[in-house]
Amino acid sequence: MAATGFGELKIFSGSAHPELAKDIAEFLGVKPGQARLRRFPDTEVSFQIDENIRGTDVFVIQPTCAPVDEHLMELMIMIDAFRRSSAARITAVLPYYGYARQDRKDKPRVPISAKLVANVLSAAGAHRVLTMDLHKAQIQGFFDIPTDHLFAAPVIVDYLARLDAKNLTMVAPDAGGAERARAYAKRLGGELAVIDKRRSEDGTAEVMNVIGDVQGRTCIIQDDIVDTAGTITKAAIALKNNGAARVLACAVHGVLSGPAIERIEKSPIDKMIVTDTIPQTRALAASSKIQVLSVARLLGQAIKSIHEETSVSSLFV
Repeated sequence: MAATGFGELKIFSGSAHPELAKDIAEFLGVKPGQARLRRFPDTEVSFQIDENIRGTDVFVIQPTCAPVDEHLMELMIMIDAFRRSSAARITAVLPYYGYARQDRKDKPRVPISAKLVANVLSAAGAHRVLTMDLHKAQIQGFFDIPTDHLFAAPVIVDYLARLDAKNLTMVAPDAGGAERARAYAKRLGGELAVIDKRRSEDGTAEVMNVIGDVQGRTCIIQDDIVDTAGTITKAAIALKNNGAARVLACAVHGVLSGPAIERIEKSPIDKMIVTDTIPQTRALAASSKIQVLSVARLLGQAIKSIHEETSVSSLFV
């Protein structure tokens, strides 16, 4: 790829998701950057760049997935190395932004960790950030450097459209996800339903009420993150109890921690669709229900637009 005002394009990867970085580099027609990322016996990070990057446009691919703190520290150290090696511009590419769920003070005396991570990325030397489907869109405002916020919707909607499901209803697993589910429903020509989750009067059980018509319909539960899969599997049971003919689920970020995969396997969910913003090797090996979609092309197109100083907005449609 031709050099622009920020020099030659370079793609580097931490240890979080080298496969995604390789796919992005392949899409862009560039070779992955040469570097050595190791750990000392006491687990301290050792990083060395094995090529000249002076005056280049560097993109560091590193979702801050589990182990979150290790991958975050790796990213900081890599950014510092690129800054000290005179890269013209450093873009931190975080397909999954860890700590995004800690975006406000919802209890007394707690941190706003999403803001802290934004500060540390800037302090390390990142010039801009590229991320995908933040838990809350206003996290963009936590950054004092340019931030491009992509959405995986085009990839997921394209896959769902090819399923050619009849009588489709998009389902938000809680009231907060209604806007996102509505956007998917509009693009797929489906209806919208919302799960109203509340405690029973004695506080011992969770009651899941379905708002909307799901009788005899194909229901797709849509969320941004599926972590332990507790909410999404309970929602699936509630939909089946209300007469849904078929239940699928989709989420951008498949964290799938703890009992998540086991819960999905035992649930009425026919298929769980996630993207590869987080590596899904374990999930694919453990469950036949999980379908992984690649966002490498979408991220690659965004990187190309940033490098060439052209609009990223066209990727939002």
